[in-house]
Amino acid sequence: MAMRSQLYEWIANATFTPDTTSSIFIGGTGNNITKPAETTATQFVVIEQVASTGTTPGNYKALATTGIQLYTQIRINTTDYFLDPDNKPNDGIPGAASPYPRTLTLQPSFTLYPDVYVLPGQVFDILATNRSLSNGNSPQMRCFCKYTLYDGPDALIANKLLELGISVSPANVDWYKRSLISQQSAVVA
Repeated sequence: MAMRSQLYEWIANATFTPDTTSSIFIGGTGNNITKPAETTATQFVVIEQVASTGTTPGNYKALATTGIQLYTQIRINTTDYFLDPDNKPNDGIPGAASPYPRTLTLQPSFTLYPDVYVLPGQVFDILATNRSLSNGNSPQMRCFCKYTLYDGPDALIANKLLELGISVSPANVDWYKRSLISQQSAVVA
């Protein structure tokens, strides 16, 4: 198989009430898919970016002026990625730090580095938590997730790179393939 860059956009309208958390994949709020996001035994996923925003439809002003606060949390199996200093899970990254959609005036102050790795056989999820100050302005909540899916031999290479302490990226997977071919050519010659 191959490497595939995947983008997922979740949109929920006013039905997403304040002080609630929902899975953007299967949470029953907004557009959803039918089964949890998971990797098979021959897949490896690298989550590269998460972003969110809450806006009044058609209005992408600075989030502080709308009173809408949407947070994004990554969950692998049952473990939340973003934690407080005392190792307790929190709501995640606020949309004000990683806004979506990005515009000339809405740029992130947070980047997901290092990337988050989802190993073969793991289930992953992106959770959106609505901490809006009011529910009277018919907000539209939006989350975005960008990840790369490595399948088949590319997943094996991704696991090997992780084992070697090398970051998993399409460029590094291609580099490892070239080095394997180069080694094979040296042995044959």
